[in-house]
Amino acid sequence: MPPVALPCSFVINLGQGTDKLGLHFNPRFKESTIVCNSRDGSWGKEHRDSHLCFSPGSETKVTLAFHSDEFKVELPDGYELTFPNRLGYSHLSYLSVKGGLQVSSLKLK
Repeated sequence: MPPVALPCSFVINLGQGTDKLGLHFNPRFKESTIVCNSRDGSWGKEHRDSHLCFSPGSETKVTLAFHSDEFKVELPDGYELTFPNRLGYSHLSYLSVKGGLQVSSLKLK
């Protein structure tokens, strides 16, 4: 039996639809970076952060917080990444998770 290939990235999208994303959160393991972006029909400018503190195949906890002016992402080691609410959303109605991330728990506050 061949070895199972581990995912090279995953994506968490928050917004108001597939083309209206306030936060596109995309850790890329092969690049050792986290890419954040927004999308309102077309992609905005990427924000890259090299603080990648988890790896493929590991269990992890990521906390996403939505505020009127920004998104805050708390990584497993306590590091906090911020990304501006470029589209000025006051509410979110869309969540998608794609790639190699298996969600075992989701908590909304």
